[in-house]
Amino acid sequence: MGNLGLFTFIFYTEMDKTITQLGNISGKLLLFGGVYSNLQALEQLVQISLEADIPSENCICTGDIVGYCAQPEETVRLFRDWGARSILGNVEQQLFDGEEDCGCDFSPGSICDGLSKRWYPYAQRQLSRESISWMGQLPHHISFEMAHKRVTVVHGTFEQISDFVFRSTPEGIKAVSFSSSQSDVIVAGHCGLPFHQELQGKIWLNPGVVGMPANEGLPRVWYMILEDVGGILRYTHHHFEYNHLLAYNAMMENKLPEGYANSLVLGLWDNMEILPEEERELRGSPYNFSS
Repeated sequence: MGNLGLFTFIFYTEMDKTITQLGNISGKLLLFGGVYSNLQALEQLVQISLEADIPSENCICTGDIVGYCAQPEETVRLFRDWGARSILGNVEQQLFDGEEDCGCDFSPGSICDGLSKRWYPYAQRQLSRESISWMGQLPHHISFEMAHKRVTVVHGTFEQISDFVFRSTPEGIKAVSFSSSQSDVIVAGHCGLPFHQELQGKIWLNPGVVGMPANEGLPRVWYMILEDVGGILRYTHHHFEYNHLLAYNAMMENKLPEGYANSLVLGLWDNMEILPEEERELRGSPYNFSS
């Protein structure tokens, strides 16, 4: 079982952001992002954590529990019952603030911007006041120490919740988050693609998301295990399959965007507007993190 240290508390930074500080952690952490209202994927992830004997408090989401898929309220309820931790994603922030869009930072008039005008209002209608209120209590960041390194969990960057950061994103942008958070390791979400990158002694990790495939032509989804192995921080990428056809059918029955629904089955993104050229070239190519 994991050990979350002797304390858990929340404090406010000078930027008026909430940070949940967990102290020193031993044992395995299960890191994941973007559940996106995909109840079937979350059900499978919960089962994975149980089989791996990873306690729920050692499971950490990078935000966007709610999103494109058809069961936002059921997904939030399962997440809360499970007892995992999460930070605030841009979707949770926007829902809590009562905003009219998802705050994903899509370009105005883009395909993704248009599609968000369909799934975001649907999520607003489906969610209970209690669930939206709970979202507003999520911290902006989670921070802890593991294997003598300070780790901070962010959604986009430490500075901006909706920043898209990919492997190809310039190192200087990542360096700002390392410096601002005073961290050795950043665990980030939002971009939807799993990757890891070591940069001048620092480590940027993205576990990927479980609510949508990673544009590799397979319906599987990604998460990450982080652990202290003999005083060395070890991170490994993992993928799993789930009942994506049930998730697809639920989206179609509720008249949610067909492009996103098809992505669950085909494993390919409906469009690549947000992707830099390097990540666009990866379309249809399965990830192999063991090589």
